[in-house]
Amino acid sequence: MPDRSVAPIIVDAIDFDLQLKPYEKLVLKNGVEVYTINAGPEEVLQLECVFFAGNWMEEQPLVAATANYLLKNGTTKHTAFQINEYIDYYGAFLNRSCYNETATLTLSTLTKHLPQLLPVVKDILTDAQMPEAELDLYKQTMKQRLQVNLKKSDFVAGRLIDTYLFGEEHPYGKFTHEEDFDKLNREALLQFYKKYYQQGKLILFVAGRLPNNLEQLLNDCFGDLQVQNVTVSPIAIQPASEKKYRITNDENGVQGSVRLARPFPNRKHPDFTAVQVLNTIFGGFFGSRLMSNIREEKGYTYGIGSYLLSNLQQNGWMISTEAGKEVCEATIAEVYKEMEILRNEPVDEEELLLVKNYLLGSILGDLDGPFQIISRWKNAVLNGLGDDYFQKSIQVIKDITPEELQKLANQYLQPDDFYELVVV
Repeated sequence: MPDRSVAPIIVDAIDFDLQLKPYEKLVLKNGVEVYTINAGPEEVLQLECVFFAGNWMEEQPLVAATANYLLKNGTTKHTAFQINEYIDYYGAFLNRSCYNETATLTLSTLTKHLPQLLPVVKDILTDAQMPEAELDLYKQTMKQRLQVNLKKSDFVAGRLIDTYLFGEEHPYGKFTHEEDFDKLNREALLQFYKKYYQQGKLILFVAGRLPNNLEQLLNDCFGDLQVQNVTVSPIAIQPASEKKYRITNDENGVQGSVRLARPFPNRKHPDFTAVQVLNTIFGGFFGSRLMSNIREEKGYTYGIGSYLLSNLQQNGWMISTEAGKEVCEATIAEVYKEMEILRNEPVDEEELLLVKNYLLGSILGDLDGPFQIISRWKNAVLNGLGDDYFQKSIQVIKDITPEELQKLANQYLQPDDFYELVVV
């Protein structure tokens, strides 16, 4: 029995031996790869179907996102209402999301109900009809949402900075126009669905308390899909030639949205993890230098942050905040001042230890449960990072020095490399 009169020993997160529970891999009879984590105290599981059916694949704007949204809005056997009612009856949740390169269909359910729900998933993936009435309702709703969002400076800033960074025709840089919704048609959606869902590339990620007959259940549902390889061909970015932009979106606006961004390599680059440490010091958590300066000392904003984008192909380094329009220029000046300090002065050992403990402690928290663990593996698999990426990243965080961080700051935190945008 522990001695309650003696305080427990405090151990820094940097001294933890963090390990990522290994996955088990199955291969279905049609070659579909399945990555599984069998863990967790509760009889629940999550099944995520990842298709290479994102915006990157579309030849017409909005086709990828719309096809993904309408997946569960009706088949030849069931209406959208019947599908949702059936899923709700079992207390499950079926969600879909579309990203730049990939699109997902995710089922969260009690383990015991998986056999009853998988046939619905199969029906959606083999027989979605994307009814005209559902498409019309979707277009009407999304057009109204776009009209509302275009009045918001942060929404406009988010669209424009990506365009400056990657180019108007690049999948990462193009944005939606109202007339794009009018051009959507059911035929184009069904063609996309057939090519990238019925006959596309599929990877499955399953986590939670898994049934003993999982492989058989998955083969029954997915094993006869006519899958084929889908290549995400590189597309050259065409960034804007100008670096500084000031946009007036609302003449009566009192707040400005500030975005600074520069191109940056993807996760396969050897500097990526080390720069994540530098970014955390710079603007990646509540105790960062940007927050201490611009929020706490200057009072220009409620919050400011910086982060590395998480695309599979080209990436970027982004600084984002909202501030009163009269202090937007001063905010940008302070951001550049913090960059200069990081370039010219080594990070204090005490501050670096704090950030290392923060990062490793956050990772430890992220490993609390099978869904978080499979998310880590999904990131590694989709980015082609290798099974040792997690341990290598942990070691980089533990070993990085102030001198290495200063060198990285001189390489990547140069104001001339950043696009600069203020939208009021």
